[in-house]
Amino acid sequence: MTKMPEGIYIQINPPEIDLLTKLIEAYDNLGIVTTIDGKKGILAIRGTKETYPELLGILKNLPIKVKFINRLTV
Repeated sequence: MTKMPEGIYIQINPPEIDLLTKLIEAYDNLGIVTTIDGKKGILAIRGTKETYPELLGILKNLPIKVKFINRLTV
């Protein structure tokens, strides 16, 4: 069983926030994107334990640079 953390925290180029949000929504709402700091491009993506592996796969294969960050550094 895959454990779902409280969220996946990432950092992207701020102008790409809208694109990433739309992409996640287009995947049958696998997760909910929340902007933590729009100026720095820091986002939290929350899903379920069932969608967590697919969310990670999508984020790792996007045509934009995605930096995974620790919640404690946010």
